[in-house]
Amino acid sequence: MDTKFSVSLHILTMISESKETLSSQALAESVGTNASYIRKVIALLKNAGLITSHQGKTGYQLSKSPKEVTLLEIYFATQEVSHISLFPVHQNSNPDCPVGKHIQAAVSPLFASAEAQLEKELAQQTLEDVINNLYKEAKQKRN
Repeated sequence: MDTKFSVSLHILTMISESKETLSSQALAESVGTNASYIRKVIALLKNAGLITSHQGKTGYQLSKSPKEVTLLEIYFATQEVSHISLFPVHQNSNPDCPVGKHIQAAVSPLFASAEAQLEKELAQQTLEDVINNLYKEAKQKRN
């Protein structure tokens, strides 16, 4: 299972909220993975223009405020696609079978509708929503 999207949310939240300069090693320790994987994800986020870094310096900055970064932008950056395609349809159905002949056409519109709904939802959610949820969760756990 590809976790680059959730790892990106973790990384971007830390970059946004940390008062300290964060290295890929510090981010990796928080995420629970290795620094080379974090650097790969960071490269995707930089290529998408979501974060910046300065040559010769440790650390990263958000390119925009968290309320301007949609979850859909982050998803597209990490998956390197231009639309969500979660449900690929198998390609080798038996054309002589009454189900096999029509299954792709039968399920494709349903899948496309669900994927479009997810895109719409992710476009309405922002990194700021993730950050706000994080603080709510932390506050509830303290009480």
